[in-house]
Order: sequence, then structure tokens, then C-alpha cells
Amino acid sequence: MYQRIILAAALWGASFQAPGTTAMTDLPVDRDLPALLETYKMLHGAPELSHHEAKTSAFVAQELRALGYVVTEGVGKYLRPGLKGYGVVGILKNGAGPTVLIRTDLDGLPIEEKTGLPYASTVRTKDDANRDVSVMHACGHDLHITSFLGTAKALAASRDRWAGTLMMIGQPAEETIDGARAMLADGLYARFGKPDYVLALHANAELEAGKVAFTTGYFLASANTVEITVRGVGGHGSRPEAARDPIVLAAQIVVALQTIVSRENSPLDPAVVSVGSIHGGTKANIIPDEVRLQLTVRAYKEEVRGRILASIERIANGVAAAAGVPADRMPVVDVSETEAAPATYNAPPLTERLVGVLRSALGAENVVPWAPIMSSEDFGRFALEGNELPSFMFWLGAADPALLADSRRRGVAPPGLHSSLFAPKPEAAIRTGVRAMTAAVMGVVGKER
Repeated sequence: MYQRIILAAALWGASFQAPGTTAMTDLPVDRDLPALLETYKMLHGAPELSHHEAKTSAFVAQELRALGYVVTEGVGKYLRPGLKGYGVVGILKNGAGPTVLIRTDLDGLPIEEKTGLPYASTVRTKDDANRDVSVMHACGHDLHITSFLGTAKALAASRDRWAGTLMMIGQPAEETIDGARAMLADGLYARFGKPDYVLALHANAELEAGKVAFTTGYFLASANTVEITVRGVGGHGSRPEAARDPIVLAAQIVVALQTIVSRENSPLDPAVVSVGSIHGGTKANIIPDEVRLQLTVRAYKEEVRGRILASIERIANGVAAAAGVPADRMPVVDVSETEAAPATYNAPPLTERLVGVLRSALGAENVVPWAPIMSSEDFGRFALEGNELPSFMFWLGAADPALLADSRRRGVAPPGLHSSLFAPKPEAAIRTGVRAMTAAVMGVVGKER
């Protein structure tokens, strides 16, 4: 399937025409669109899972080198042993000026595609647990990569229009939210320099292709995966008095956890505590020794996140103690180190500046405000702790306008991200993605004219 990479690269190189002195709002993206679309279809049909992005990262590295970037592959140091880092860093220096980081994510999802598209993914592979799974670019990362490479090309060909350093980042393992951490742990900023600005885009299935959307301040929530092992004393189901039933304890803990958001947290500070998995027991007449709960925790503010995690442990231990569970059988609360991400925060001054740039490039009607959401990803790590570096992520419209209008008319949600039916409108999305990101980068490194 990756033989198509050679064709895509050849088409791309042949079709590109440098913008020269053309205003960045008038980039010749339409001339490049056939090659960009071919690249998108190739990527869409050949997704790779998190921690396995060998061919995708090699392709991105190949394209950046062809454009004159100094490329380093294999950047990433995972907390979990046995995982190879597939991070890509492309550096293009162009005189004195700011350094701007532009990130794309590379990985797909373990989902069987059901779009019926002629270029739909039919990939099946083994996941990290050695299970046989299908793979699909159901989160738009193929759109991200294509827009990223189009932006890299436009900027490389327009060096007379800007000054500074571009740091093009191909980040693996976004879907498992440990790829950004891995690249930073491998000395990303120590090796390649700390950027002055951090930029990214993300596909949006509820926004028309041709538009972008922005949020000032908190854009996406932080995320933590928490596992609670509720330990009891097992026994026969006919003699519950001789046991300490962890199933009843788990049920009480699930209910009690709901009071964290409703009674311990300010309604002005959005937060989510959801129990997504509960497993315990083997037979109707056996009281088991333990039950496992898996939770996701979401918040914007770090202090809110810390308070919620502390409350989870307090509630779990309190319920167990009230039921008479022995001290050596108290619940075990494990907050995952790898499945964790900070909130994504759009620095207000930078956001205001770049929204003006985007409106000039795309038209004010195509740049719309968007409410923050409680979904998460790990782009926020690149801004460092306390949002030390100004960052800006914006939504890239991916939906077919006609289909989206029909969904709204009928009052049904369109196929969203992580859906087996997610099918972007690629031409308009790619065109807009390249224009928007190129304009945003020029908004921080462009020369005054």
C-alpha cells in the first residue's frame, strides 16, 4: 500500500509552484490540490496505530527533507518499555526571528472503517496487546498530515516573506496521549531549541469544510485515566455476612463519585468524572475478592484536576472503611502516568492576533468562535507546565456542508470523530487547512511589508 507514497511524492513535486511575492492570502493551493489530495487518500488508506507509525513517519520525514528541512527521525522516549519512538522533527532556519513549532499527529485508531469510500482503509494489524484489529484514520490525522506538509511546502518556498525558524513536528501516539510526552522526554527542546510559539489544528466533524473555528483560553480539557481495584473478602453468595462484598462496595463507590462534580466542585469550573468500565465476579453464587473500575477524569484547571483525584481516593477508602473492610484490603487507586494529558490552552493575546490573521486570509465569515469542549489530547504538553509557551490550536472544518445542513435539519448528529462512518470533505478541508496554518505561521514570523 505504501508504494503509492512514491506516486504521491512525484505528483506533489511536479505540481507545486512557489508563491514568490504572492500575498499569503492568495497562495496557489488549488494548483497543488490534486497532489495534496492524492497524498491524503494514500494516508487515509494506510493508517497505523499509535506506537507503530513507522511508514507514516518515514513518509513525513521524506517529504520534509525534499523541501530542504533538516530532519531527525526516531524522536521519542516512552515510559513503557519496548516501544519505539516515531517522532519526526524538521527544522528550517531562515535568519533571525522567532521559532514557531507546528505539530501534526500521525496515528490512526483501532476502528473498522465503514464509509464505503473508494480509498477506505482495509488495514488490519496487531495492537500493543497482540489483538487483531482494524485501523482507520477516524480522527482526521490524515487531514492534519496533508495540511502540515502543504504548509511546510508553502513556507519553504516563501522564505523572502518571513524570518525565523520553523520546527515541524510529526508527533506519534496522540490517540494514546503519550506521544508528546515521549518527544519531550527525549530532549525535544534541549536538542532542537525551545520555540516561541506552538501551533496546531484539529479536524472538526461538526464544522463545514472551508471554515475554521477558534476558542480563546481553555480549548480542550485535561484527561486522566484512573483505575480503582475495590478489594473485599470473597465467599459464598448464600453467606454474605461472612464476606465483604466488593461488588456492593464498587456500586456504592460509583454512586458516591458522582458527588465530586455535583457537590464538591464549583459549577463555574467544568469537570467530568465518568466510570467507563466495571469488571468483577465469575459466577452468580460467588462473592469475588475484588472488582476493577476504570474512570476518566476531565477538567480545565490544574487545581480542579488535583482536587478531583484526591477526592476519588478519599471516597473509595471511605466507602470501604464504612463497610468494615480490613485495613490491609483498602481499595488501590492507580492514576495512570501514561494515559494523562494537560488541558490545551489558547493564549489570549496570541489567539486574538491570529484570529485577525485568519479572518484576513479566509474571510471573516469563515472564522467562527467555538465553545470549549471536554475532549482531550496531548498537544498542550508542548506549551510546557503552566502554559509557559504561547500556544494556539484551532478547529479545521471537515464536514460536507450539504450533509451537515441535512443532519441539522433532521435533528441528528453527523458521524463524528472516532466514528467508523467519519468521512471528511477532503478538498475543501485541505485547501483551508494549508491556507489557515500558513497564514497563522506568517502571523508570528512574517516580515512587515
